[in-house]
Amino acid sequence: MVHEKLSYKIIGCCMEVHSLLGPGLLEQCYHNALYYELREKGLFTGYNEPFNVIYKGKTVGEYLADLVVENKVIIELKSVKSLSEVHISQLLNYLHISGCHLGFLINFQDQSLEWKRFVV
Repeated sequence: MVHEKLSYKIIGCCMEVHSLLGPGLLEQCYHNALYYELREKGLFTGYNEPFNVIYKGKTVGEYLADLVVENKVIIELKSVKSLSEVHISQLLNYLHISGCHLGFLINFQDQSLEWKRFVV
């Protein structure tokens, strides 16, 4: 498994945040709490990390990834009724643009934490 130990730490942090805050808050609350939780566990974490979109050698836009852990893993957070193909496409685009190979799509909205792991 790609970045196995790091993956377990990340999901553990997500579960901790969900356990303490519960479902139903705005995405930004979970974003901030998870950032603090990851940093508290000693993980280098970037917040709203910018990645340039390059087309034929020219920068044509910029994406902001919610969290980037240890410059290896992108975490895209949601607080929605259910994850959709659009959310998955968003994370896959971030992975492609960033050069990272592992990403998590996390949804805090439900009674149980919903998460999906993607490796590219």
